[in-house]
This record gives sequence, C-alpha cells and structure tokens, in this order.
Amino acid sequence: MAATMELRCWGGDWGLPSVHTESLIVLAYAKFSGATITVTPIDWTWKTLTGTVPELVYQGSTITEPAQILNFLRKQQRFNADYELSARQGADTMAYIALLEEKLRPALLHTFWVDAENYANLTRPWFASRSPFPLNFLVPGRHANTALSRILLTKGESPLHTITEVEGKIYSEAKECLNLLSHRLGTAYYFFGNTPCSLDAFVFGFVAPLHKASLPSSPLQSHLRQLDNLQRFCDHILNAHFSSHPGSPQPVQETVDANLQKLTQLVNKESNLIEKMDDNLRSSPQHKPLRADPRPSLGNDKSSTPA
Repeated sequence: MAATMELRCWGGDWGLPSVHTESLIVLAYAKFSGATITVTPIDWTWKTLTGTVPELVYQGSTITEPAQILNFLRKQQRFNADYELSARQGADTMAYIALLEEKLRPALLHTFWVDAENYANLTRPWFASRSPFPLNFLVPGRHANTALSRILLTKGESPLHTITEVEGKIYSEAKECLNLLSHRLGTAYYFFGNTPCSLDAFVFGFVAPLHKASLPSSPLQSHLRQLDNLQRFCDHILNAHFSSHPGSPQPVQETVDANLQKLTQLVNKESNLIEKMDDNLRSSPQHKPLRADPRPSLGNDKSSTPA
C-alpha cells in the first residue's frame, strides 16, 4: 500500500480551496497531474506561526516551496502535468513563472498585506480568526512585515526607497504582467493545449485570490475585472477541478432547497407542538368560570335610601 502524501496549507475561503497563493499552486498542480494528497489545513494550530506552508510530508520527509513540491511530484512520484509540453513550451513555462514572481507577486503582497484598508478589513481579520490565541495577535503582523520587507528588498532600488515611492512602479508592472497573460491565454481554457500544466497552476495560484477576494481597495483587482478571459480561466479551473471543495459555495438552487427544507422542518415542529398543547387543553378537566357577585347599581342604591 502506497504511503499517503500530506499537504499542510492554509485553509479555504472566498470560494477557493485555499486563500494562500503558494498553497493554491500545489493544490492545482495535484489536481492537474492526478496526484492523491491529503490536505491538512494549518488553521487554528500553532503551525500558523512556526510552519512553512505549503509543506508536503511523505514517508518522514518534508518538502517546502511550490517549485520543490512540484518537482518532487513530477520526478519522484511520476505525477507530471507537463509531459505533453514541447521543449519550447517548457521554456515558455519557466519564463512566465519568472515573470509572475518578478512582476505580479510584489503587487499582490502590497494589495493584501501593505494596503492599509485591505489589511484592516480583510487580510488581518481572516488570518487572525484562523490562528489560536495568542497567535492571532502575532501572525498577521508578522506576515505583513515580511511582505513589506520583501517588496522593498526587490523593488526599492535607488531612487525609490520608501513603500510610497515603490507603489506606483509595482502596480504598473503588475498590470503589464496581467495584460501579457491575458494576451497569451486568448480564448483558450489553458495556456498550452486542452490540458492544464504547471503554468496554469502558477497563474491560477497568483490570480485566483485577486479574482475572488472582496477587497475594499484594489486598483489591481479593478484592472483584472477588465480581463474577462483571465477571470473565466480561474472560474473554469474552480468548476472543473475544485467543484466539491469545502470553500466553494453551493449552487443557488441547492441553497434555496436546503433553506426551504429547514423551514419546512421548523413549521412541522411548531405544528406538532401546537397540536399537543391543544390536546392537553381538551383533555384537562373543565370548570365553570367563577363569576364575581354583581354589585348593585348606583341607581338601585339611591332608590333604596330612605327619604
């Protein structure tokens, strides 16, 4: 019996199997390649602070980082979603993944972790609610500091030294990256042919959170709204490969039917309770109501008074 592969990652929300880009990449590639993995969310555990996610555990060995995990699945476990790619397509895949890391990641880090409105209203509450006390006070701030440091380290060259100065540059490059991805995808479902590959997994991991999150403030998300094919790309992967994951919303009709069923059950319980109360009242002894002695009217009192 083959040993089970366990993937430890952040949990799902917003209609996604995970809200974490790196975790989404690995989850998508596992679906594309047919790899069977057991997903263990780190939510509400101490690993929210100490763990490196995603983390693949197999036979006592631990592999981290999406590229290393995908390489392990491809070479050690024979789960290869890129086996149909030509040499040219393989080279293009590496080039586009490098483009995502260089151009799109800094803007995503800023959108979710540095932008004050998004951090206060979406990112921080979500990660705090998935971390046990007292880590709920530490985890979001630690991730935010790491994101800010990474942005300044990679994009803060002279004369741009502060995050305010860097902000315009990173969003301009991210929009250009999204445009290039949209142009390359065209009207196809996937980037190369009719089957998804590792590039599709990386693009999905980067773009899907931006597509699905309810961000109060995001010029990058507004730009994505104009690229219909990238949005369809994410929705297609979710529907085709993750239709049964816990984070996906139920279809509207199923939700309505479930609510009607609950309402019907509630009405039946209330009806049964009323019937029992009515039976109890009918079976209880009947007594004539007590009536107070009639008081003489004022007119009678006057007529009985002697002159």
